[in-house]
Amino acid sequence: MKAYFSILALALVVTLPAMAQHPGGGGHPTGGGTPPARAPEAFHGTPQTHDDRNYSHASGHPNVPHVDRDGKRDNWVGHDTGKDDPHYHMDHPFEHGRFTGGFGPSHRWHLGGGGPGRFWFGGFYFSVAPYDVGFCDDWLWDSDDVIIYDDPDHIGWYLAYNVRLGTYAHVEYLGA
Repeated sequence: MKAYFSILALALVVTLPAMAQHPGGGGHPTGGGTPPARAPEAFHGTPQTHDDRNYSHASGHPNVPHVDRDGKRDNWVGHDTGKDDPHYHMDHPFEHGRFTGGFGPSHRWHLGGGGPGRFWFGGFYFSVAPYDVGFCDDWLWDSDDVIIYDDPDHIGWYLAYNVRLGTYAHVEYLGA
């Protein structure tokens, strides 16, 4: 019996650190874990402003851009500022080329390190839009999975969806 408890204690010592690697586990109630089927559609409504913006429009939702699911469609909360949003203007769109690694949920990328200023996966390098850096405070830059989507409104930007959290940020491709 003593040997059984020793083996159990050893198993706990070995497995507990691994279980602690991903705090938060299942992500937000916005649908973390199941990526959106497609990128947001181009926005055609009245643009929203960013001043004192609250993205937490429902109880339990994060106060950052995220994707809600109603079972039929994906709602990209926060992607409603229109094509002329100065926060996402680029003087030289696609200056480093275009990302060709694959888009959408069939291409899940495992972050390999870095931070918002420069991160990478699969030999591709990206940078988070300066305005969106604060939206990535809880991203794990060396272990989260992201899905890349083309941004239909902001030329030169892509959307990186964090699978664990159900949130996203605008990112620029820096090359391979």
